[in-house]
Amino acid sequence: MTNFLEELYYGNVDPQARGYRKGSHTLKVSKDINELEEKLTGRLSGEDKALFLDFCNAYGELMGESGLDSFIVGFRLGAKMIFDTFCSDDAPFESYLKE
Repeated sequence: MTNFLEELYYGNVDPQARGYRKGSHTLKVSKDINELEEKLTGRLSGEDKALFLDFCNAYGELMGESGLDSFIVGFRLGAKMIFDTFCSDDAPFESYLKE
């Protein structure tokens, strides 16, 4: 693999290119949600169906924004840890060893 920044520039880094593990609990929950949505939309009609689909879309949008927020906060936390590790010698005590 070439330089990470080069890979990122060329679009070869895609952290969202992921799927569920076969047989995982998350895969089962995802399938259950899809089946329940299909059953509910099949039973509902008119304004009730439109209202439920609006709810699903709004909730999906909220979850997308929540995922983005978690990514940003986590990335910043990691960057701060790296910065502190490599760019700071601050510690509560001073060393007896002279450099």
